Amino acid sequence: MVARHDQTAAPVLLESLLQARRGTAFFARKLNELSDAELDGGSLLPGWTRRHVVAHVGYNARAVARLIEWAATGVETPMYGSPEARNHEIEFGATLSPIALRHLFDHSAVHLNVEWRDLPADAWHHKVKTAQGRTVPAEETVWMRTREVWLHAVDLDNGAGFNDIPAPVLERLLGDITGAWHTRGTDAGLVLEIDGTRLTFGDTSTTNATTIAGPLPAVVQWAAGRGGSGVTASGPGATVPAPPKWI
Repeated sequence: MVARHDQTAAPVLLESLLQARRGTAFFARKLNELSDAELDGGSLLPGWTRRHVVAHVGYNARAVARLIEWAATGVETPMYGSPEARNHEIEFGATLSPIALRHLFDHSAVHLNVEWRDLPADAWHHKVKTAQGRTVPAEETVWMRTREVWLHAVDLDNGAGFNDIPAPVLERLLGDITGAWHTRGTDAGLVLEIDGTRLTFGDTSTTNATTIAGPLPAVVQWAAGRGGSGVTASGPGATVPAPPKWI
């Protein structure tokens, strides 16, 4: 049988698909390392067990696949019926038996990968709408999924850390986070310093800024609300503050 390949030949998109697939494989590895009993344990997300994280990642794959179907057919297929439906889906998924929960992740990941693989090259530019109401080209779904699998692999609290996430993913994730801060105007007087390189957000004229400094993985971990280990703070109070709200 002849192997089937992605229909797109765009180098940047193919590289993005590779990062998403690597993230999916990484999440799968951290999930498979957990026993069935350990799925009941807590995650790094307040109020969520590891079961919730796995259910969320599984149903997210199905939701992203619906956007690819939209791009392929032109028939509007939203990610979720409503925020309430999404939340209910995750709560239901968290009650599944361990084998059913694992199958949800495996099967939904395969389904999404097939949808990506079979999407015609020109359809990657077709517009779809995210759950937040943003209109984006279908190629944006690759980043949406990449962010989910890498970040939530850490949230499983099973030994994965931000040091395991590829630098290009960390850099784009930090761009998403700081962009959200800027949109909300919550980044005033905040400076991030990554390996000696200063990135200033908010009111750059302030003389009393709080500077968060550290290597890229540690700064992104702090910015994403996953703890402040590995970063230092200087400025008012000289203690590492909680980051502005991201999502």
